Amino acid sequence: MTKKLFFIALLTVLLPFWATAQHNDVREAEQLVKRLIPEFAAQFEFKQVPSGTDTYSLESSNGKIIISGNNANAMATGLNHYLKRYCNTTVSWYADVPVEMPEVLPTIPSKETATAKVERRFFLNYCTYGYTMPFWTWKEWERFIDWMALNGINMPLAITGQEAVWYNVWANLGMTDEEIRNYFTGPAYLPWHRMANIDRWNGPLPKEWLDNQIELQRQILARERALNMKPVLPAFAGHVPAELKRLYPEANIQYLGEWAGFADTYRCHFLNPEEPLFAKIQKMFLDEQTRLFGTDHIYGVDPFNEVDPPSWEPKYLKNVSKNMFNTLKQADPKAEWMQMTWMFYHDKAKWTAPRIEALLTGVKKGKMWLLDYHCEKVELWKNTNKFHGQPYIWCYLGNFGGNTTLTGNVKDSGRRLDIALNEGGKNLEGIGSTLEGLDVVQFPYEYMFEKAWTSALSDEEWVKNLADRHLGTASEEVRSAWKILFNDIYVQIPRTLGILPNLRPTFNNNQNSRTGNDYTNKQLIEAWKLLLNTPNADRNAMELDLIVVGRQVLGNYFAEIKKQFDAAFTAKDLAKMEENATLMREILKDLDDLNSFNDRCTLQNWIKEARNYGSNEDIKNYYEHNARNLITTWGGRLNDYASRTWAGLINDYYAKRWDIYINTLIECCKAGQPLDTKKLESDLAEFENSWVNATGVSKLPENGDILTFSKLICQKYAF
Repeated sequence: MTKKLFFIALLTVLLPFWATAQHNDVREAEQLVKRLIPEFAAQFEFKQVPSGTDTYSLESSNGKIIISGNNANAMATGLNHYLKRYCNTTVSWYADVPVEMPEVLPTIPSKETATAKVERRFFLNYCTYGYTMPFWTWKEWERFIDWMALNGINMPLAITGQEAVWYNVWANLGMTDEEIRNYFTGPAYLPWHRMANIDRWNGPLPKEWLDNQIELQRQILARERALNMKPVLPAFAGHVPAELKRLYPEANIQYLGEWAGFADTYRCHFLNPEEPLFAKIQKMFLDEQTRLFGTDHIYGVDPFNEVDPPSWEPKYLKNVSKNMFNTLKQADPKAEWMQMTWMFYHDKAKWTAPRIEALLTGVKKGKMWLLDYHCEKVELWKNTNKFHGQPYIWCYLGNFGGNTTLTGNVKDSGRRLDIALNEGGKNLEGIGSTLEGLDVVQFPYEYMFEKAWTSALSDEEWVKNLADRHLGTASEEVRSAWKILFNDIYVQIPRTLGILPNLRPTFNNNQNSRTGNDYTNKQLIEAWKLLLNTPNADRNAMELDLIVVGRQVLGNYFAEIKKQFDAAFTAKDLAKMEENATLMREILKDLDDLNSFNDRCTLQNWIKEARNYGSNEDIKNYYEHNARNLITTWGGRLNDYASRTWAGLINDYYAKRWDIYINTLIECCKAGQPLDTKKLESDLAEFENSWVNATGVSKLPENGDILTFSKLICQKYAF
């Protein structure tokens, strides 16, 4: 056969597949528009163009907005470009927030084209599934997946439903229903079970939970794949139930290290990858997972996250990764391993250069993908010889524990990313984010993912556009406010942060590693007052800006007054103590009221999601207990790790703790007695535990206008 005839024959075979794929991608883009802005759907036209690199283009023609791209994901990114740059709107990642549009679609003066700088754009963290998503339904997931597509994300972590897979595996190996469900943690704590940190905490896991997650994961994966995403599914990393030792007494199963102050009862067990049983379990899991959910051949495998391996010998670590990957390859010859590198940062004293090299080089180059997890603080590619040639993804973390504190060194992180794209080596093949919780602030993640494309704006232009789309129009005051926020306020490297009202009261501990700021409250107040000069706060994004900045202002001010209260106690000045106590309680009430203006800033929303997941009162109460526990006492030594400045939580929980603290110190002052810190801690812990075990939340106050309310707050405290 001649080359010409061969080429014609090849085209005859391939063209039908290309036409089908083209039709599917265009259809998915059309469906995306219908979900987000149905009233404008007929005014958009999508076209698929062949390209070896992700690309999109925008133009106006014959009264329509024409968006072309090589696949549905690129078309979605192009759509988002149009919405942000031309329509001055932001699509929320929350399903209950409508997309706010102008009355008439703006035209595009000349054709615009953009190309992706990197092949892979990764999103999510194991922890997000606990701090934000444990009680999500398809409604929440559908919008969130759309948001990911709009921001060009094509590699999401997809770990929903894996307990149903594990249930079948452990049952087939001989474990009982009771043993298996007791091995799992409660729903909100499953991320840390999946990472082999804790077992059994807040279990047993209800069977209805396992069953419901199967259908949800199928919906998630179907939509992600339809939008050209390659979901990262889990694989076996050695974490096994203690009860497996009963069934396989000769197997090399060892304790992993202690984690976060949890008792040995909750410690995890690890099966040595050299054991034949390891390969057997790996194949059983992947076969069952593929049967239920399919596969995209890339798997999250994360041994030894924040726990000590059985041995720190480099030879052992190299054998672990080599043998672990071999079990993956045997079960799926196309397998790739994705590994988060958080442990190298978290336990940096133990993860020395030889140990890191040993773990990474046990796997053939190109088969282990590394997530450089926390690049806004430490870029591991710089001190690991660029991960010894393994492909890696530069990641911005941005949020710990779903904390609602205003934080994130966004501008500096953007600078770091720009440098990495130039100097990070050919094996830097992706950009990602590994946030622990969503909160309501999404602009840092939009900013980072926009940098994955050649259409990225300069910082100055990006901030202007951000201000305009949050308000819906141009305002010099709002632009000036965002200039301050971007350049001077969002400068702190993220860590586990919380405003002082959210943290357990401690005498003379007013500014610590969790509450300290790298800016002055005067700067923040200036930004808030500029935002308050806006003509309206009709848009959800603008309303959230007022809340996020305002609650930080009030939280910082509370710390100043609490410091004066403690000083008055030391000086035995009862009158001054009572004056400061009144002011502290007023600030807490105003904090609660300010957050009540938006459902996403309320405890009620979190508890409602949890309770709605249950089929009967007992399970509803169980889910509520999980939800309450996670955001307050947590477990181990993680009290207040996931603190949230939420209406209802402030009033029902934080303010009550502060009442205990204030009343205790005032009574001590009146009696001329020293503070009994142990009794105070005991009283606070008793209240915390009683709240976690309770049900029901107080009613939110009736709201007026957030602009009027916020201006009154400024006047009240002379800001």
